[in-house]
Amino acid sequence: MSPLVPSPRRRRLLVGGAGALLGLALAPAAGAAASTAGAPYGPRPFGPYGSPSRRLNERTLYVDAQGRGDHVTVQAAVSATPDLPERGWILVIAAGTYRETVLIPAAKAGLTLVGATARAEDVVIVYDNASGTPKPTGGTYGTSGSATTTIQAERFTALHVTFANDWLRAAHPEITATQAVAVKVMGDRSYFERCRFLGHQDTLYADTLSLDVFARQYYRDCHIEGDVDFVFGRATAVFERCELRTLPRDVTFTPYGYVFAPSTAVANPHGYLAVRCAITSGSPDGTYGLARPWRPSSDLTAVPMLTVRETWIGPSVDATTPYVDMSSGYHWQDARFAEYRNIGPGAAIPVPENRPQLTREQAAGQTRAAYLGDWRPFSAV
Repeated sequence: MSPLVPSPRRRRLLVGGAGALLGLALAPAAGAAASTAGAPYGPRPFGPYGSPSRRLNERTLYVDAQGRGDHVTVQAAVSATPDLPERGWILVIAAGTYRETVLIPAAKAGLTLVGATARAEDVVIVYDNASGTPKPTGGTYGTSGSATTTIQAERFTALHVTFANDWLRAAHPEITATQAVAVKVMGDRSYFERCRFLGHQDTLYADTLSLDVFARQYYRDCHIEGDVDFVFGRATAVFERCELRTLPRDVTFTPYGYVFAPSTAVANPHGYLAVRCAITSGSPDGTYGLARPWRPSSDLTAVPMLTVRETWIGPSVDATTPYVDMSSGYHWQDARFAEYRNIGPGAAIPVPENRPQLTREQAAGQTRAAYLGDWRPFSAV
C-alpha cells in the first residue's frame, strides 16, 4: 500500500491516535470546512476560506491542482507573493496531491499555508528525492537537498497540511545515502498545527539558518512518522500533543532507528522538548531507541538537548537502552537528555542510570513558555 494512502487502521491513528492515548481532542475546530471534508472536490474546493472571486483579503492566494484557484502548484503561489511584505500572505490549498519540491525563501516572511478541508490527509505536498539521488546537473542532493519542502522564512505557519517524502529504500537498492527529508524548517517562529510529516529516515529536519541563530519552532497536534532519526536538527523546537510514530522495517538488526537526533548548539539553552505527546508504533516491542545525540561535522562542539515529559511512550522503545551514542567520540551521557513523568511500557525505568529524570524544580524550567520566550504562537487564519 502506498505510504500516502493510509490503511483504515492507520487513518484512525492519524486522526486520533495521540488524542485517544492522552485524552486530547484532535478533531478539527468547530465550523472548519465541515461541508468539504466528505467531498474535497465539491463546489467549494476552498471550504470556508473564500475563493478567487471572494478572497479572505487582498493577501490571500488559492492553490488547486484542478485549476480552480490562482495557481496549480504550491511553488507558483509562493513565488507569486511579494518579498519582504509588511504583513504575511495566506495560501489556501485545495485537496489534492502536489508532487513538487517547494522552497519558501527568507524573503517570504509571515507566509501561511492552509489546507482547505481542515484534514491534513487531504492536502499532500510530496516528492521522492534522497540524499544519494543523482542530480540532473551532477552529484547528489545530500540530506538538505533531499527535502520536499524547505522553509527559510520567519513566522511561517502551516495548518492541516501533509509534508511527505515517499522515497523508499527497497525501490532504490543502488542508493546507500538513504536520508530523505520531508521538510526542512529553519525560520524563527515557525508554527505547525494539525499537520502530518511522513517519511522514513530524517523525516523532519528542525534546524536553523546558521549556527548562531536559535530558531524557535512549535508543533501542536501533529503526526510525525519515520524510522531513522526522524526528528533531527539544532532548532529550539517544542512538540506538544503530537503523535510520533515509529515504522516497521524489513531488517534483522535492532534498534531499527531512533525517534530524535538533536544537534543543539552548545550556546543554546533550549533544544527539543516533547510534552504530552504519544510515541506509537507499527514495529515490534523494543526495536527503537528514543534518541541519540548528533554532532554534525559542521559543529563538533554541539551539546544535543532533548527533554521528553508527560508523554506516553509505547512498547517499541527499548526501555532498558533508550539512548545510544551516534559516534564513538561523543557519548549520550554528555548530551542534555532528560525525562519527566512519562508513562507507558517504553517509559519504564529498569536501569535508572540509563533514564535521566528531572526533579520537579528542574522540570519547571523545561516548558513551552521557557523554550519559546516572548513568542506566543497563533494562527493567522
